[in-house]
Amino acid sequence: MEIKRIGSQPSGKGPAEYFTGTVRIDPLNSPPEPARVAMALVTFEPGARTAWHTHPLGQTLIVTAGCGWVQREGGPREEIRPGDVVYFEPNEKHWHGATATTAMSHIAIQEKLYGSPVDWMEHVADAQYNG
Repeated sequence: MEIKRIGSQPSGKGPAEYFTGTVRIDPLNSPPEPARVAMALVTFEPGARTAWHTHPLGQTLIVTAGCGWVQREGGPREEIRPGDVVYFEPNEKHWHGATATTAMSHIAIQEKLYGSPVDWMEHVADAQYNG
């Protein structure tokens, strides 16, 4: 058994290579193999968002605060609020982040395949983000 105490893992900044705007990533759990599940609390300031990306084994988001947007390729941009749970199918191209005026936090849960939980792609254009 392992207990991760609050504050025992440092917060990180979402790298500009994968995020637009100010994003804070607080790791929650990333156990060693053979476990594959990784979790983080991700906080997006207003206007911040991920780049387009996929997850080889899918991703679940649990919205904990604020108001955000999610969009899968070819679909409409949709609003998400605290308590909402979003599931992206394996290899479903998508992005997520805060709205233009409100911050948003979610817990992101994804599994690693061959050591990687995500495949990053191009940034979300402002025109796509603004709907």
